[in-house]
Amino acid sequence: MDNKIILLVEDNPDDEVLTLRAIKKNNIGNSVTVVRDGAEALDFLFCTGLYADRNPQDKPQVILLDLKLPKIDGLEVLRRIRAEESTRLLPVVILTSSKEEQDLIKGYSLGANSYVRKPVDFDQFVEAVRQLGLYWLILNEAPPQ
Repeated sequence: MDNKIILLVEDNPDDEVLTLRAIKKNNIGNSVTVVRDGAEALDFLFCTGLYADRNPQDKPQVILLDLKLPKIDGLEVLRRIRAEESTRLLPVVILTSSKEEQDLIKGYSLGANSYVRKPVDFDQFVEAVRQLGLYWLILNEAPPQ
């Protein structure tokens, strides 16, 4: 796998650790940038705030987006990603523990590429991350930048 960035937007420290462990366990060599709230995710993507010096050409290969985030929730982050020309085509996978049907419907209606519920069991979670990595980092043909 090439070293494209995975952007993990996750506020729960336990879920962050589990996701990073699952990525490592699956030998996914991509660098992972972790942001812990919706405002920080938007700063990263649009090179503002703490990320003002980041190269805007270095776009994530995939965004793993939690929904229940502080400051700005995941659905609003997704709406803003899709509203901007520079980020409109970025693959966004909602990775959430939400079982609410309205979150699923709203996520897809706002342009999510995929919606994955976090499995409770770690082995199932590792397998889900393996499949996400295989598809989004190897098989999927990303749009040109």
